[in-house]
Amino acid sequence: MALQITKNHEIFEIKGSIVAENAQSLQHHFEQLLFNCDKVILCIDKVKKIDAFGVTVLTKLFRNAMKNNKIFFIIGKGNKKVSKAFGSVSYILRNDFV
Repeated sequence: MALQITKNHEIFEIKGSIVAENAQSLQHHFEQLLFNCDKVILCIDKVKKIDAFGVTVLTKLFRNAMKNNKIFFIIGKGNKKVSKAFGSVSYILRNDFV
């Protein structure tokens, strides 16, 4: 399934799979957003599949945002497939951003 990113009320919703084939593109896209914005909120509730590359990319984005004093939320704790894939770094996932 192709990766689709839509912006809905300041939240970037990701649909599809975050896998090795598209993880680098996703990383580049959100690195540019973080360079130009102080806050980025991702919703990965509708992600069907995520592999180790996808987890690594999202973790790197999260850590880089924190290092640069940017706000970077990843909403997706309710998605059991995604939450399980994050394993020991599942602390970066949130239920919401409020």
